[in-house]
Amino acid sequence: MTHHFDPEVLREYDIRGIVGSGIAPADAHAIGRGFATRVRRAGGTRVAVGYDGRLSSPDLEAALVAGLVASGVDVVRIGLGPTPMLYFAEATLEVDGGIQVTGSHNPAEYNGFKLVHAHAPFSGDDIQDLARLAADGDWEDGAGTVTTADVQDSYVDRLMLGYAAGTYRIGWDAGNGASGAVVEQLAQRLPGEHHLLFTEIDGNFPHHHPDPSVEANLADLKRLVIEKNLDFGVAFDGDGDRIGAVDARGRVLWGDQILSILVQPQLTETPGATIVADVKSSQGLFDRVAQLGGTLSMAATGHSLMKRRMVETGAPLGGELSGHIFFAGAYYGFDDAHYAAIRLIHAVYVSGGTLTDLLDAMPCFVSTPDLRFPVDEARKFAVVDEVLARLDAEGVTVDRTDGARVTTPDGWWLLRASNTQAMLTARAEARNGDTLEALLAQVDAQLAQSGVVRAD
Repeated sequence: MTHHFDPEVLREYDIRGIVGSGIAPADAHAIGRGFATRVRRAGGTRVAVGYDGRLSSPDLEAALVAGLVASGVDVVRIGLGPTPMLYFAEATLEVDGGIQVTGSHNPAEYNGFKLVHAHAPFSGDDIQDLARLAADGDWEDGAGTVTTADVQDSYVDRLMLGYAAGTYRIGWDAGNGASGAVVEQLAQRLPGEHHLLFTEIDGNFPHHHPDPSVEANLADLKRLVIEKNLDFGVAFDGDGDRIGAVDARGRVLWGDQILSILVQPQLTETPGATIVADVKSSQGLFDRVAQLGGTLSMAATGHSLMKRRMVETGAPLGGELSGHIFFAGAYYGFDDAHYAAIRLIHAVYVSGGTLTDLLDAMPCFVSTPDLRFPVDEARKFAVVDEVLARLDAEGVTVDRTDGARVTTPDGWWLLRASNTQAMLTARAEARNGDTLEALLAQVDAQLAQSGVVRAD
């Protein structure tokens, strides 16, 4: 028996595609067979499985579990919940790996799988190896058992462990994603006053798309915070591993700004520690880490790549512009938006001021959002290579951590190939709008020489 995947669903960090065309129960079954084979050949025997609130998730989860047991691993099903709860289960139960069925923050018609093996991301070449095993039918055979575990209460207990902060009035927007039940429990247990939006888990996402990195999706939270005169608000993506936030005035804090606030209590607790930030992050964050005596390590964008860099550097904290915030040290090293919310409340408390005060104190930069534009899958990396070659020929100093990041006296620009879509992404930051436009003109000039027009 063999199976062939649509190669476009095999991403760098996970497996993801449109249900029915790219992702189907047969794919889930093959993933189960292949992952179980890898686990068994590494000496493992048990895998935890969870799933998000998408309409297709229960069927995919059932097929995945069937594949896992057919290749001889025992499965612990933790049921419906956010991705960080699956990561928590993998870190704390006696298992050798974990898989979350999730479409992350993608539109409702998408679904996929995030995988962990031996407390580390299963990504990149590992995911490609699942395709090889499937194509060859190189699977172990067996008859695993299936049990269930209810980990939500213990997960929330861990989120609240040692919590000590003031009393705040907070808005919470779960976006009808998989975080809903966890957010409801947190609101019951935290002191203060809590106003909840869209905690009913609904894979149709009837109110707004669950992606807090897009400002339009925060409109309901902004309105709630302003109308109720709340201290601030937090929002979560579809599977609860990315956080967004707004202050009392309804201003958005992006992932690098949230990380910038979390840095101070972290570096007070662990002076001189390394903080990991992705290549899209603001110079303001880098300057803040240096000002507080920390060491900044820039990493490629992507949750698997960030986790690896944190392990390599021993960093207790890291984050991406997109809102993935990673916590090691006393936590488990994974990205967890619920824990990020708890740590953000604590950071506001120890600052002695408000979230608005902290945002006001940040340096004034203007920046673009993450500009995305389609480029053929076979062409996207070649375009970046061409740009890098031209910059080298011109004697420009370039950071190659992930694509090309060019820093000038007035700001910086970035061009990189998406690891999850057939797209290039660009971003720029400067002290004022005119300078920002000049930096974007440099990006456009490079793209034009490679026959690409940025239409955003």
